[in-house]
Amino acid sequence: MTQDEMKQAVARAAIDYVVTGEIIGVGTGSTANFFIDELGKIKERIKGAVASSEATAERLRSHGITVFDLNDIDTMSVYIDGADEITAQGAMIKGGGAALTREKIVASVAKQFVCIADGSKLVDKLGAFPLPVEVIPMAQAVVARKLAALGGEPRLRVKDGKPMVTDNGCYIIDVLGLQIQDPAVLEAQINDIVGVVTVGLFARRGANIGLLGTVDGVKRLNF
Repeated sequence: MTQDEMKQAVARAAIDYVVTGEIIGVGTGSTANFFIDELGKIKERIKGAVASSEATAERLRSHGITVFDLNDIDTMSVYIDGADEITAQGAMIKGGGAALTREKIVASVAKQFVCIADGSKLVDKLGAFPLPVEVIPMAQAVVARKLAALGGEPRLRVKDGKPMVTDNGCYIIDVLGLQIQDPAVLEAQINDIVGVVTVGLFARRGANIGLLGTVDGVKRLNF
């Protein structure tokens, strides 16, 4: 199976976690896009969805799925999203698609977080994938210095020669070379840096279920 075929397989498997008649949370990225396409096939079963990015909202609407504002939602049964890395304990690095803040907010409202990914995303220790940190633009330099003091190499994410701007009007600093021994502790430490909007560590609220695509089919992990 190709990587895309694995992503498609886990996207199909995730449909089993969609609760009929309810609103679900939907993530951002290539694997989430496969899930949205599968969700479009059963859109009559759900009331609608909450999107973690403008791109996800647009894709949901293209399938005729109603998109709700999170401010109008008290709770959701499930949030389904991908990951850039995930451990056997359900801790994740997310934010490759620059939607980490909204992803973390939407996930916080859901009763269950189902992570869908190809098997290559399962790692023993987080950190090989650069850790995204969303920052207020005026704090970019000071935050970068403090991230460097933690032992990483901060790099401002650039698009078309300019700092990439998130849906929230912020910048992304990708931190390379971190040795993440305790993801929950580092998550709190980075979130406490003034100027940080949020860090792409999902450890204090990690995944509850992992669906990983492998050459032998979809593997389920309970965290």
